[in-house]
Amino acid sequence: MQRRTFLLGSAAILLLPIPAMADTGIRATLYKSPLCSCCEGYAGYLRQNGFQVEVKPTNDLAEISRKAGVPEAFQGCHTMFVDGYVIDGHVPVNVVHRLLAEKPAIAGITLPGMPMGSPGMAGTKTEKFVIYALTKDGMPPTVYATE
Repeated sequence: MQRRTFLLGSAAILLLPIPAMADTGIRATLYKSPLCSCCEGYAGYLRQNGFQVEVKPTNDLAEISRKAGVPEAFQGCHTMFVDGYVIDGHVPVNVVHRLLAEKPAIAGITLPGMPMGSPGMAGTKTEKFVIYALTKDGMPPTVYATE
């Protein structure tokens, strides 16, 4: 009788949802052009670093970025939303973690363009990456980090 009780109890425990195990990553939603493969590479890079990324192909990427406060000259090839921030372009994960830990009063950050060697991009890094802070008040972006 004890064995049966043990087995039934063990089975019941295995069927219970465990929030800590079910929700371990930082949730992110990444909007990208349907034809862009480097954005999929960036999403994979984020997943390898503990993020839960939902990828949403769109033909309105420039409009999504603009509405999120990313000036045209500072846009990357995809726009992501994480914990109330916009993150545009191939921003290294350590800078994303810094943003989420510091929680500055900004709209988000961006690495404009598609720099060679940035996360998700092919090639070798040939220059410093300049990541800009996007303000909430329409002021010009300022340097947030260099990598």
